[in-house]
Amino acid sequence: MPEVQIYATAICPYCVRARRLLERKGVAFREIRVDGDRAQLKVMIRRSNRTTVPQIFIDEYHISGYDDMADLDDAGKLDVLLQRYGIDYREQSQ
Repeated sequence: MPEVQIYATAICPYCVRARRLLERKGVAFREIRVDGDRAQLKVMIRRSNRTTVPQIFIDEYHISGYDDMADLDDAGKLDVLLQRYGIDYREQSQ
């Protein structure tokens, strides 16, 4: 089953913003903490070719970081990706 995954750390401000954006949209996601888990950090780097957090995936599709996800959302393209991968969500009113 497709899922949204976020490789993140506890205190990264962009990680916090990514969580909030997905929560506002009502998207369930699995957070994979890489602070203190070198094995997961290596997996993140291998999957994304990046060393910074957050790294966000919809199933195997690499969105990249928070700024890229926010840009997709602003352009209406994040919803298209979520629908394409069969991710259920319900946008929360602000």
